[in-house]
Amino acid sequence: MRPEVQTFVAHGPLPDWDASEEEIDRRERQLTAISRPVTPEEAAALATCFGPDDCYGIAWTLVHLIETAPGSVPQLEDPGPDADDWAEVLRARWGGNHLTT
Repeated sequence: MRPEVQTFVAHGPLPDWDASEEEIDRRERQLTAISRPVTPEEAAALATCFGPDDCYGIAWTLVHLIETAPGSVPQLEDPGPDADDWAEVLRARWGGNHLTT
């Protein structure tokens, strides 16, 4: 996995709407530093980084980045009952239930 993907994933889920402007800007810079396409392994790791809301649109950038992975849809971990709707967004856009349990 490329260092810029590792850095983004290491910082965990995207913050919610009440995070500081500096935090939101930092996460956006980290995300935009990742060149496209991503590998299936990177896509699966990035899919763990959705936060509780769309983080001022940054979550959509993350969705679009994950979708650049070539080949079949990466197997994603089940986000659990407390997950936001982003797992459902990914499943819907990929055309089915592709999360592992």
